[in-house]
Amino acid sequence: MKPVALLSLLTLMLPVALTAGSTVAATDLSFESAALVNEGSLHFLETAPAKPVHHHQNRIVIDANSLESGWVSLSQCHDHLDAVPLAQITFREGFVRNLRVDSAVRIEEARIEGASVQLRNVEPGATLCLSAQTRAFHDTGNGYYNLTNGPYMRKFLDGYYPMQVTLDIRYPAELLKLIDVTPPSQPGFALDERPGLIRVYTTFEGELQTLIQFEKP
Repeated sequence: MKPVALLSLLTLMLPVALTAGSTVAATDLSFESAALVNEGSLHFLETAPAKPVHHHQNRIVIDANSLESGWVSLSQCHDHLDAVPLAQITFREGFVRNLRVDSAVRIEEARIEGASVQLRNVEPGATLCLSAQTRAFHDTGNGYYNLTNGPYMRKFLDGYYPMQVTLDIRYPAELLKLIDVTPPSQPGFALDERPGLIRVYTTFEGELQTLIQFEKP
């Protein structure tokens, strides 16, 4: 059965209360069987799907200025994009600046329009890389800070398809000490922590939000 429409949401790096972020909307898609859709809540997958799925990769750099301004540097790539005639990636107004397309492969057109990237004729196996600054780092007072990401999702009607998300977060270890990462490390959600570096690699269905908390040492 061919789905009438697919909505794939890839929201990133906004406060948890703000659910608008980076959105990819697609229509008229030849896609996996609707029987594969997960209609439940967040579910981490210990075994990756047999077929490649949308892989959303983010490299985030927090520097000394981020502690004052809240702005961080973002490099973002999307692999195995869904093949659709039209799609868009939209960012919340006021939370993104210096947005640009660094590369687009098997995409006829990828152009910046305001706080969005408009895509036309996305072919199977397409990849897209962007860069920007995002206002995602938050001073919560008394020397504490947090970085919020998500919700990440790949949604069809009322259910979700599997997707992969990779986070590579760099921060100044002399200025910040990691307190906690939510969700915690578990099967399907791999977490690598060391001073100045946090890496997350996960495959899941549903909606994923991450919260990374820091304090001044």
